[in-house]
Amino acid sequence: MCHNKHMKKISIRELHQDTERWVRRAANNEPIVITDRGMPVATLVPFNQSASGKSLPNRWEQIKKMKPIPADSAVYISEMRDRA
Repeated sequence: MCHNKHMKKISIRELHQDTERWVRRAANNEPIVITDRGMPVATLVPFNQSASGKSLPNRWEQIKKMKPIPADSAVYISEMRDRA
């Protein structure tokens, strides 16, 4: 990506030393490229609510609505042992 040339580049160490500063700069629409030994490895950019997609469904509610499957694990285990 050629637009990386205009982004501020910092090392992982710099990010660790002053995380709050870099996160605030990224939140203010100033993308930050994180480097590891001079190689770009990540980008810190502002959060975009629309890009995060819709929330996941409440899976626990869906699971509670499912009918239980009658199963006895002891039966399966003994079958597996018999095959061995």
